[in-house]
Amino acid sequence: MNAKKNVALGALCLIIPFFVSSCSINRMAINAVSNALTGTGSADVFTTDSDPELVGAALPFAIKMYETLLSQNPNHQGLLLTTGSLFVMYANAFVQGPAELLDPIDFFHERSEALDRAKRLYLRGHAILNSALEKRFPGFSDSRADDGTLENLLRRARRTDVPLLYWAVASGLAAYSINVFDFVLGASIPKWRIMMARAYELYPDFSNGAINEFYILFYASMPPHMGGDPAQAQVHFRRAVEKTNGLAAGPFVSYARVISVPAQDFDTFSEKLQRALAIDVDEDPSMRLVNILAQRRARNMLDHAYRYFSFLPFGGWEDDFDW
Repeated sequence: MNAKKNVALGALCLIIPFFVSSCSINRMAINAVSNALTGTGSADVFTTDSDPELVGAALPFAIKMYETLLSQNPNHQGLLLTTGSLFVMYANAFVQGPAELLDPIDFFHERSEALDRAKRLYLRGHAILNSALEKRFPGFSDSRADDGTLENLLRRARRTDVPLLYWAVASGLAAYSINVFDFVLGASIPKWRIMMARAYELYPDFSNGAINEFYILFYASMPPHMGGDPAQAQVHFRRAVEKTNGLAAGPFVSYARVISVPAQDFDTFSEKLQRALAIDVDEDPSMRLVNILAQRRARNMLDHAYRYFSFLPFGGWEDDFDW
């Protein structure tokens, strides 16, 4: 009997190191794949593409792949950032964006359902990004904008943290923009303002002036008591154009949407959208996909300008203007 026990113990001693070694190898493999898929330039395969439909069809698979990796490697900051931001990019470019091009009367239900879906996707990404912030800055979830705890935490932030701060704020505000009566999300706006201000302080040129374009929308859309400031929206529009050498269509489309339309300034609306459409999408390949999508929106806004300006007749008015 003792001989049998000794044999069993000996076999177990041989198996345990092999099992532990296998687990270590598996963990190393997961980390290696995670690092490779979230490294510098990993997003270029999407952003430089000239076929939005191809990217739109591929992104859901990519998101699920990243989620699968994240389930095996839940503390990997690169995976958390990439997975969360992909949810936001997909929701914006391929769910909310197309929905907002639909006629709000003829396609009311389809539009509403798509916008609801976009909000859910934004919130999924937001939850992942917030979890990354909590891991990066323990205590983040409980920090507040009104007592200095958030600002104290973010003093530890570095330039490498800017993408995480940016996407966390962008995801939350995108979800809020779909339903501005969501008071739970609205309560986070002061916190998001501090986060984005810190990101801009650390890296004002992040991602071809992405924070400047964010501020165009933020300052022009928010009421004054929530931080809105039309003059600042103008400042950030100019900075966004300067930083991209006028090769990004997004700032021009944003200006038309949130500055020209509320002011009922059709001439500036038309001029900004024409500027967006005149951009050669191949001149800066890093912005190719974003520019193609922005130009689609610009074309749609011009073709349906009567939706935005009450003094324009319904359709058939385009021939009266020299495009």
